[in-house]
Amino acid sequence: MTFKEQILAGIPKVLPQPKPFDAYINHAPKRKDILSAAEKKLALRNALRYFEPQHHAELLKEFTQELTTCGRIYMYRFRPDYTMFARPITDYPGKCEQAKAIMLMIQNNLDDAVAQHPHELITYGGNGAVFQNWAQYLLTMQYLSEMTEEQTLTIYSGHPMGLFPSHKEAPRVVVTNGMVIPNYSKPDDWERMNALGVSQYGQMTAGSYMYIGPQGIVHGTTITVLNAFRKINRSPKGGLFVTSGLGGMSGAQPKAGNIAGCITVCADVNPKITHIRLSQGWVNEVIEDIDLLVERVSLAKANNEIVSIAYLGNVVDVWEKFDEKNIYIDLGSDQTSLHNPWAGGYYPDNLSFEESNEMMNTNPDLFKEKVQESLRRQTAAINKHAAKGTYFFDYGNAFLLEASRAGAAVMAENKIDFRYPSYVQDIMGPMCFDYGFGPFRWVCASGNPDDLHKTDAIACKVLEEMAKTAPKEIQQQMQDNIRWIKGAQENKLVVGSQARILYADAEGRMKIAEAFNQAIANGAIGIVVLGRDHHDVSGTDSPYRETSNIYDGSSFTADMAIQNVIGDSFRGATWVSIHNGGGVGWGEAINGGFGMVLDGSKESSKRIALMLFWDVNNGISRRSWARNEGSIFAIKRAMETQPLLQVTLPNLVDENLF
Repeated sequence: MTFKEQILAGIPKVLPQPKPFDAYINHAPKRKDILSAAEKKLALRNALRYFEPQHHAELLKEFTQELTTCGRIYMYRFRPDYTMFARPITDYPGKCEQAKAIMLMIQNNLDDAVAQHPHELITYGGNGAVFQNWAQYLLTMQYLSEMTEEQTLTIYSGHPMGLFPSHKEAPRVVVTNGMVIPNYSKPDDWERMNALGVSQYGQMTAGSYMYIGPQGIVHGTTITVLNAFRKINRSPKGGLFVTSGLGGMSGAQPKAGNIAGCITVCADVNPKITHIRLSQGWVNEVIEDIDLLVERVSLAKANNEIVSIAYLGNVVDVWEKFDEKNIYIDLGSDQTSLHNPWAGGYYPDNLSFEESNEMMNTNPDLFKEKVQESLRRQTAAINKHAAKGTYFFDYGNAFLLEASRAGAAVMAENKIDFRYPSYVQDIMGPMCFDYGFGPFRWVCASGNPDDLHKTDAIACKVLEEMAKTAPKEIQQQMQDNIRWIKGAQENKLVVGSQARILYADAEGRMKIAEAFNQAIANGAIGIVVLGRDHHDVSGTDSPYRETSNIYDGSSFTADMAIQNVIGDSFRGATWVSIHNGGGVGWGEAINGGFGMVLDGSKESSKRIALMLFWDVNNGISRRSWARNEGSIFAIKRAMETQPLLQVTLPNLVDENLF
């Protein structure tokens, strides 16, 4: 069968042969054995309902084995034989260009070069899934190949519920992930529901089909590192940034450090992902001996080098050894997947990678003790460096939250706040999000690198024109973004699809998108897919990350994210998504995203103006109501440009009255 024929066929009528285990691929660790005997039977019934009854006896044995050995039923047998990558849009079967674009984005999320655990359908973060199993993938791709512009596909936590009648201006796909009743939103609730096959963790851009590899976070990480050095009045040149995590999103850190111009040390215990990042050019060197690391970093500091070094080992050892040897750290953070601490998101010191993977399954209570012990040690070492002047910030991965739960010394004197800020609270919130700047992104659906080059040039031209008249309040953001897009090609950021990320405000996003749409209409480039990270101005409500600089008491509410995705859906988004979780953990955030296909039409222009304006200004208005100074400025400016926009502004209270 051809590729198109396989897509159109969906779940095969004749069982394919079982797939051998591919040891070369980075696989997910075994999940917690959390189901009762009755629940395991239910999980098997749930899995078998995708298949005709004559196959149940054979598949029951296989799925039972998967549930026993993996803790989940992935249906490995049904993994497609074709190579998984984002093909040119013309390669996909279908009746609707929008649906073909979504198929392209799904396959990019599952590309071996992009996904963290591709055979388990996990894109990044240890548990950020596109689908729960391969039957869901096959069925979804089949539905998309059959979809018309008068239908909408509904996805319940990876499960394609079906195609429903709608209309041309409606979203083609609506995705929900992990949207459980609030009282059942604890980590073990997710483990149980995911094992049963009824809910999944979509992270942010994984379950939204909008992940573009580590590039998706490189720009934001670069801005964070640059602004962190600005906060401490230190040039990045010769400065040392110490962090950890080389997996999905965290893999961007060493590349961002190079672009910012500092020395980066990023630790990870997983040899496979460490060497993948080396082969991809996202890290310059790998060192396995802690004493050699001390020597190498000392030399780099003496020579003011720009270099990224992966330490294949535990970051706890780095913090402790650098303290012992008086290696001064300018910036410190952590980007391990601590939203998922007990199932591979964080590895304790004094255990090998293999020992940890075994213990988290066979003795989860002891593993939890080991993790918390390491968090206490890591925090103690960080505190010593902070006393010497290190600027440490939480990178939105729930590090401080889990460290506090482990009893580490991370609380401020008031016993309410953390002693270290979130990077959004201290850097990205007041410097970017409050002004409307966030991670706008696009994918050239032709798969042609020339199209990406052309879109880079178009975006750069738009930004340079805007910078001529931009107010002083946002000139730094404009110049950082122009610098970024000019260096995008030489930094070799593409992994997977021909994609780009660029921090932009509402005006920038709309002008760049309209310029793309005109280029498509003129035949200069092919179809473009627009999107963004959920980690943005108004996509996510997350009190320890995206909304950590909201101080009016509303940081634990989720009205903004829900309003955002509903508003996007009727203003022109091609697909929308809303998730429980994200990078900070199940039950810790609600986040929404979108995708929009540009085809050069007048309808696309209308969607650009309506949806992109709302998508950003929804968040600015919420932030302005929280009395954030930058957002008050930004929303007033937006109201001047759009007479139909009328936003309630706060009246500020004189502190002396209290």
